[in-house]
Amino acid sequence: MTWVNTTGFEDTLFRQKRKNGERKVVDAPVPAIEAPIADAHTHLGPGDAPLVLARAAAHGVDFICTIATATDDLDEVYASLDAWRADAREVLARIAPQVEDAPHVRIAAGCHPHDASKFTPEVKARLYEVLRDPRTCAVGEIGLDYYYNNSEPDEQRRVFREQLRMAHEAGLPVQLHIRDAHAEALEILREEGFPAAGVMLHCCSLPPDELRPWIEAGCYISYGGAITFGRSDDAREAAALVPRDRLVIETDAPYMTPVPLRGSKCESAHTVFTAAKLAEVFGCAPGEERRALIQQFHDNAISLLNREPNAWQRS
Repeated sequence: MTWVNTTGFEDTLFRQKRKNGERKVVDAPVPAIEAPIADAHTHLGPGDAPLVLARAAAHGVDFICTIATATDDLDEVYASLDAWRADAREVLARIAPQVEDAPHVRIAAGCHPHDASKFTPEVKARLYEVLRDPRTCAVGEIGLDYYYNNSEPDEQRRVFREQLRMAHEAGLPVQLHIRDAHAEALEILREEGFPAAGVMLHCCSLPPDELRPWIEAGCYISYGGAITFGRSDDAREAAALVPRDRLVIETDAPYMTPVPLRGSKCESAHTVFTAAKLAEVFGCAPGEERRALIQQFHDNAISLLNREPNAWQRS
């Protein structure tokens, strides 16, 4: 094995971290989610990636899109991904031998708006290179973040436009990170054109009125752990407006851990809790009705993020 288990646990159990440092075992949704699940946006990294992949598979996650940040971990993700999956198969043989394989993983690569000031010509050239990698499925996460303003807004807007143009050229969908800048991001997308391959609004928590323009534009809307939070009534009301063929599930792990695991590090297996909550939002009871809904969310992610390499990538 080439990885290090830093959690102290190698099993399929969910654990909530308590204030005293102890960990309480938390039950998975009962009854279990009836359909496969796709995690449309996560951040696999060194250390526990094989265990994360194995646990995800044990809980029904069969597809993951992980992010490779152009100014940070891009080279590491591309170099390590195949080994992570191979090691995950070894972990599965011990903790869930009934599961046939680790999740299939594709990569979204891009420059996060936090790092727009670091988007040099050299970084852009390297990003072009990895967009041709057949494992790459999207340009992302890209966009605007005026909450933290880790890069100047002018820089963010410039880099957002540049990467949208790259997505147009590459024929790839985009995954958007937008915070406190949704109106301006929409304006830029209208000026540059929504990529024909698709647009996914990642980690959405917008209320209904703010979400409607994104729905009308035909975007995919992605929900993570925040949809389970007690304060997210507006987001749940908005989620119910999203056409079922445009909704996907994500974790944004290791962030945004869903209820009932708040306080613990998020991972792809936690999508089962988000899936269960979204089924409640749509009024789908466990059984065939919920199975069909979760299958739809899964198929949406696959159709957007697991396409065959396109002509530009093959050229």
